[in-house]
Amino acid sequence: MHEERNGAAGPSALLARWRSELAAWTIPEHIIAAVSESPRVLPHRVFARRADRMAASPSGPSFSREWAALDPPGTVLDVGSGAGAASLPLLARSTSLTAVDSDADMLAMLGERAAAAGVPARLIHGQWPEVAPEAGVCDVVTCHHVTYNVQDIAPFLAALTAAGRRKVVLEMTATHPLVTLNGLWLRFHGLRRPDGPTADDLMAILAELGIVAGHERWTRPSGADYESFAELTDVTRRRLCLPPERLADVAAALRESGVNPDHPVDLGSSGREVVTIWWDGTGS
Repeated sequence: MHEERNGAAGPSALLARWRSELAAWTIPEHIIAAVSESPRVLPHRVFARRADRMAASPSGPSFSREWAALDPPGTVLDVGSGAGAASLPLLARSTSLTAVDSDADMLAMLGERAAAAGVPARLIHGQWPEVAPEAGVCDVVTCHHVTYNVQDIAPFLAALTAAGRRKVVLEMTATHPLVTLNGLWLRFHGLRRPDGPTADDLMAILAELGIVAGHERWTRPSGADYESFAELTDVTRRRLCLPPERLADVAAALRESGVNPDHPVDLGSSGREVVTIWWDGTGS
């Protein structure tokens, strides 16, 4: 059960809880200081493979909602686009694409793929909602696997709503994607990690903000996002703030946790429960 709402002068208990639970994911400074590599790993090749796979064989409730909203064809805004896993499958019904991401290399990957498909892409390097005025309004707004990175969620959601003429489609894992690493954090650091917030929390926030949203829970099939078990092991090692000499230990732990070295899958969203959430935009 969620706590009752705070007084009208301050943020609601739901928003405060969302912020505090995300803040609890901050890695202790002494653990980060012990290694030279950042744990904030964005494996570009993994994101690119996932985008190519999704573009070649689109599927799932998020795609279905977006595809239906693009009848007739219209403009698409992809917030937190990465390499384009959400928006590239929509190019056949997109008259133009605007992509927002804080990673310039990811945007470049998306731009190359959109250009090859003959759809003009406007690439905006920056954070949402700060760049919302530059992005403007599009017919359909997609936002996949971004919300767990956003502590100040209310203005983020409000800007998504204002940017969409027809529909906003948000996809997220039912629980924080890094929950799957919690057992490894305990094993290697003796550190207990959080388990919130959740997609249910986000839907409660949407309701409190007066946004009437539908949702569907589903399981995304695991895909071949990693080229090898070695690649998955190295990404996991970095995420766990472990030095290169612990690579073999991480590999052993992954095997013990059930990862198949012949079919390495991401320990984030792949093969896990996903929630598609959609609502009408207010843009004009």
